[in-house]
Amino acid sequence: MTVDPVLQSPAFVDAIRNPKDPNHLMVIKPVTRNIRIFAGETLLAETTNAIRVMEVGRGVYDPVIYVPENSLQSPFSELSKSTHCPIKGDASYVAIGGDEIGWVYKTPLQMSLQLKNHYAFWPDKVRIVEGK
Repeated sequence: MTVDPVLQSPAFVDAIRNPKDPNHLMVIKPVTRNIRIFAGETLLAETTNAIRVMEVGRGVYDPVIYVPENSLQSPFSELSKSTHCPIKGDASYVAIGGDEIGWVYKTPLQMSLQLKNHYAFWPDKVRIVEGK
């Protein structure tokens, strides 16, 4: 398979790549500013240890903020839903009040261990505040 020349640029040198498709990749960067995530006025999480995942697959996906489990401020229920990503692993989904709100990689693939026990949320269901 031919790798897109753009995806060979220095910006992607540390990217985690799908072994079967090198054009499917992600870059994980730490977020050094304070992150707060709200559902309505309810604080779901607050941390200075978030990570931002930028992924390219069938297209360029919107960046996603993941927060560590120990930053969660609200109880979540686990749903029976799961999906698989060839560069991240198996995602489990979580809800508040029965409404699916996000996902977590409890046992990510070896190449994506930075995501272990980090939660991400659907952007149309939360408000993310970065900085003070």
